Formats: sequence, C-alpha cells, structure tokens
Amino acid sequence: MIPSNKNTFSRRSFLKSSALASGGMIIGFNLFNACKSDVKPSIDLSQLNYNDFNAFIKISPEGKVTIFSPNPEIGQGVKTSMPMIIAEELEVAWDDVLVVQAPLDTKNYNRQVAGGSQSIRHGWTALRQTGATAKQMLVNAAAAKWGVDASECSVKNGVITNAKGETLGYGDVVSDAAVLEVPEEVSLKDPKDFTIIGQGKGNVDIDKIITGKPLFGLDYKVEGMLYAAVLRPPAFGQVLDTYDASVAKSLPGVVDVITIGKKVREFQEAGKGNWTMQISSSDKVVVIAKTTWDAFKGKNAIKATWKTDTPLESTEKHDDILLGLLNGKNFSTRRQDGDVKKAFANADKVIERIYESPFLPHNTLEPMNFFANVTDEKVELVGPVQTPEAAHSVVAELLGRDIENVHLDMTRMGGGFGRRLYGDFVFEAAEISDAVRKPIKMVSSREDDMTTGVYRPAIKYKIAASIKDGKLTGYHLKEAAVNSNMYGLIPNFFPAGAIENYQVDTANYQSNITTGAWRAPYTNFLASAEQSFFDEIAEELGVDRVQLHMDLLDNVKKNPEPNIEYNPERLQNVLKLAVEKSNWGKTEAGVYQGLSVYYCHNTHVAEVADITMENGLPIVKKVTCAIDCGIVVNPLGAINQAKGGILDGIGHAMYSDFEFKDGIPQSNNFNSYQLIRMGQTPKVDIHFIESDIDPTGLGEPTLPPVGAAIANAIYKATGKRLTKQPYMGNLNVEEKVLG
Repeated sequence: MIPSNKNTFSRRSFLKSSALASGGMIIGFNLFNACKSDVKPSIDLSQLNYNDFNAFIKISPEGKVTIFSPNPEIGQGVKTSMPMIIAEELEVAWDDVLVVQAPLDTKNYNRQVAGGSQSIRHGWTALRQTGATAKQMLVNAAAAKWGVDASECSVKNGVITNAKGETLGYGDVVSDAAVLEVPEEVSLKDPKDFTIIGQGKGNVDIDKIITGKPLFGLDYKVEGMLYAAVLRPPAFGQVLDTYDASVAKSLPGVVDVITIGKKVREFQEAGKGNWTMQISSSDKVVVIAKTTWDAFKGKNAIKATWKTDTPLESTEKHDDILLGLLNGKNFSTRRQDGDVKKAFANADKVIERIYESPFLPHNTLEPMNFFANVTDEKVELVGPVQTPEAAHSVVAELLGRDIENVHLDMTRMGGGFGRRLYGDFVFEAAEISDAVRKPIKMVSSREDDMTTGVYRPAIKYKIAASIKDGKLTGYHLKEAAVNSNMYGLIPNFFPAGAIENYQVDTANYQSNITTGAWRAPYTNFLASAEQSFFDEIAEELGVDRVQLHMDLLDNVKKNPEPNIEYNPERLQNVLKLAVEKSNWGKTEAGVYQGLSVYYCHNTHVAEVADITMENGLPIVKKVTCAIDCGIVVNPLGAINQAKGGILDGIGHAMYSDFEFKDGIPQSNNFNSYQLIRMGQTPKVDIHFIESDIDPTGLGEPTLPPVGAAIANAIYKATGKRLTKQPYMGNLNVEEKVLG
C-alpha cells in the first residue's frame, strides 16, 4: 500500500518511474580562493573510481557522486536542474556531484526526450524518488553495520550519523547498500527543507563550453572518420533527375560521391517510420571527403538537374489559400461552448480581425549533423537529437537491423527549438554510412539548414467577438494552417471557460513543404493574435485591459469548468504581479506599455512591454515578466530560460520573415534573414510566483505572450493595430500617435 502522505512513495512506484531521472555536474572555481597559497586544489571528480549503485547513481569511496543524465540537453538546463533534484533527496553536497550524459537506454530510462517543456514536470517525482530511495538504502546499510535501527540515523552532505555520534560516509557503505532490497516506502523532503532546490546553480558544462571542450555533435570525432555533405533538392516539389560529379571527384580531399534516398523512399512508401520522419523522398547526392570544407566544396561542384514531382508552391499562393480557408465553411470544431451563432446574431456589435504569421526556420546555432558507423555487426550513432529513441528505432528498421545492435549516444545540442525533434539528419547519416561502410559525420551548412529543413507552418487566425449591452457575449476563433492544426489541448486554454459562447474551428492546407514543431508550437503566434484581440475588445468595451482579464477569470472561478487547462487564480496572480512590477500605467512620458497574459505548457505567464518611438520606429526598451511555474528548481537557470524565450519571441515577432517562391526558400542565411541583434535586446525583468506546487514547463511559455505585449504597446504609441508578423515589415509609421 502507498501511504496517503504525498511525500511517501512505494518500491513499486520507484521501480516503475525512476527511469525519468536525469543528472548534472558542476565543478566550481573560486578566483579568490585560487589566489590563496594554503588552499587545497579541488578534486577532479572525473578521475575518481566510482562504484555502481543504480542506473542513475555511482558513488566513489571518497563519497563523491556521479549522476547520469538521460535527457537530451539542448540548452534548456536540464543537465543542471534534474541532477539537483536527485542530489537534494540523496542528501549530498552539490559540489560533490559529477554529471555524465547517459546513452539512450530504453530499459532503464523513460521519456528521453527534449520537447514540450516537459522534462522537469515529468521527471520531478521520479527524480526525487530516485535520490530518496538511494539515500534510504545507504542509511539501511550503515545501520546494519552498526546494528542499530535506521530511524536512529541522520544524513548530511553524504555522511551518515547514528545516535552515538559515529559516522560513515556514503563511500563506506555503497557496496553493501547496492545489494540491499529496494525499500517498500521512502519519504521525500518537505520543500521548506530544500537546500539545493531553489538555489541558483551555474550551468554544469559552462567551463567546457567557454573553453571549447568537445561537447556538441560537431565536436565528435573518431579515428578514420570521413565527412559527408548532402546536396538536396533546391525547391520543395523537386526531385533529382541527373547529376555530374566529375569536377567534384577531382577536388582535393574528396573521397567519393554517391547517391542516397532509395532506402528512405521505400521505407516511406511502405508506411513505416514515425512522426519524426520529416524527410524528402528524393535521391540526394552525397560528397564524402576528409574535411567538412572539402565536402562542402565538392557539393558546390556537383552539376545537378532537378525535375518537378509535385507543385512548386509560393507564399503568395499560401496567403490566398489560407484566407480562402478562413472565409470558407470546411472546419473541424475543436471546442464549442454555448451558441456562438446565436450570440453573434443577437449582438449589438461584432468585431473581427485576421492575424497572419509566416513560415519560420529554427536557426539553431549548431547546424544539423550526426555521426554514424555502420558495420556488419553493429550500428553506432552519435549526435544531437531531441528524440533519440524515435531516431534509434527508425534507423534500426530502415537498415533492417535488430534494435539491440543499434547504439545511440547523445551529445549536447547547440539549440533545438523543435528542429531536432525530426531525425532526417540521423537517417541520412545512417544511410550514407551503410552505403560506404565507413564512419562518417554528416554536416549541414547554414544554407542547408535554412533551405532544406523543417519549418514553423504559416498560420492565419480569424477572431471575432460579439458585444451585447456593453458586455462580451461570444468569441469565435478560426485557424487556417499549413499541414496541421493546433493540438488538442490548446482550445482549452484561456479564454475557454471564461466566455459563455465560445468556439474554436480549424482548417488546413496540405503542402509539400516540411513543417513541424517550432518553440511553443501554435501558441507562439496564437498568443499574439488572441492577446492583441483582447486589447481591442477592452478598448471597444471601454474597460481597463487588466480588469477585463480579471473579470473573465472571475467567471471561470464562479463556474468551474473541468475541461479547461489553466488555473484562473494562478493566471490572475501573474497578471497582478506583472502589473505591480512593471509600474503599469505610471510610466514617464514617451514610454508606451502593452500587456499580455497567457497559459501554455502548464505554466502561467504575464508580460508587460515598454516601448519608445525613436526616429519614427518602435524600440522595445523593457519587458517585465511574471511567471507561475510551480517550484523553481534552479532560479539562475530559470531566469536564463525565461529571458531567452522572451528575446526569441521579440526577435521573431519584430523582424523575422521567410517566404517561398516556386518552392524555393527566399532566405538562406542571416544576411537576408534577421534575428534579433544584441543592440535590439531590451532589459528583461523576471519575477516568479513563490509556490510549493510541483514544477511545470519553462523552456517555452515566456515566448508566446511577448508578441502581443509589443503589439499592444505599439498601438498605444502609433494608433495602429498590428496583425501581421513581422511587425517591423508591416508597420505604417505615419499613423497618428496616441496620447
């Protein structure tokens, strides 16, 4: 039986869910201590001998602890925060913890995925349980040595003490503890007793990152490895016809030129694979060389001709199609409360807006790459991928291998943002190595990444609201998207449950352009659209923008709706905190503020943007952000995540655009595609709601609200409602500035 105490867990639960745990390390360096002659040099934790304890933990005779980190690290900080959770319950000093990235291991770990801002949320209980169970087993071993009851023992910093004051370190009992039976029940710490969780800890890999140590996929090398560059179709809708590789083969460093694609094409035609297979079925020309530079030069020397396989699409056509869908009648209804048609028919006034967003590439700092070494006996895969298990299973099936003979190791990733959820680059590397039977590293250029990748789909929203007797009576959201629509939970986000007559409809156009998840899928633009529209509703009703949201959330509290995803009180609390911390409505002359409040990825966020007008253009000067993500495991990392999401959101909302013409992307590098620049970054203030609720997501939730906060501030400054991103490309600066 599992006791009713929520902080107590059974052995069965531990065995089932401990696989969600991850790890992290930090080796501190103190400049002032380093200058003192009598300070002992710090121990190199990586050089110690460790004894196995379980799949997640090893302990050295010195009492130092290695924690394995199963989850992929894409810069979101899980390699630091997840082991903090284990270390907290294990009762060890953080400085005594070493982190090692675990390989893909489906027997010992579950959900080895980086996506959806879910790593901490899904791992929280199991990670705590892992640490607490290990601690109890170590205490039990010490108690047995002393011949005392385990309840008489206490633990601090990896040292066990009995009632007589005798001590044993974890290293003294690890071998005995590892063979003990797993306890049926373990107790977890009260959050008020946390000493590691809630304390800011630096990135465990920071020293290696800033000194250029090998951590990332691009760093990985083995003796005899060759490099591969892939020539893919220049336009979506084209496939390879002919090619001439004579010049490429004559270039220094070029080893071979081959084609791949047949295996993937036959695989797809047979309906095999999974959702991560966003990959062209065309044949591709591959240049294999001694260096990446040689491979890239060889690829550029290939003379290829391409033929049209499916229609070549353009942004202009997409715009017409999506607008046609919005104005049409073929929709799937995702949520329907009350009677929207009746509310609109009886309204005194109906207001309506269309909001538009472009395709966007992911623009990870580290381009796509992967290592593969296919031999008769086994398949070795190493590199940066957000979905290692999915990639692993596809490669095994693609090459016709037993999955036990396919091994995948993860490297740190130089960004993901959803792009590395899709394993096309893994499958290409595997097919290339299988063809040449040599270890190869497939490396894409920036141009490859931007023109032959996976994109955020272009989406348009039509939002209408009905007003009767000065009150909001109906709300109708229509979405038209390329390839796919908002996933099932999103229609249950705010304002679901807050408005009596509420409906969400979706429609999509199937394109041959590959699309997929992009940081905060769908909500990344939906929040901009809806929260901009609520600003307009407030103005139309003649009510305060903050009060409108508070009143709507009060409606939910008065009439609880079991199917909504957000918590109205928590959303109100972040709104209040953002208003307070931003000095809402009390800024100096020439500073204009916009407000946005949103829920996604299980987290409640409110943001206020401050802008000024300089030379007729809006400048984002400051963003104040309030967040309720439950317990904040690592405040330092959390602030970095939150700021990163906001800056990413500002940059793409303000500047980034991406178009297609006859299937060809019109930008291929950062000279023609604008990301936010250092000089365009505002001050960002982050404030967390103090909480003892289990943690929720944080890698994505701060991005969606910021677009509307900026748009609403720009409206205050210019009188122009911005409905199309990027804003800077669609801002008419001649509009009258409001008072």
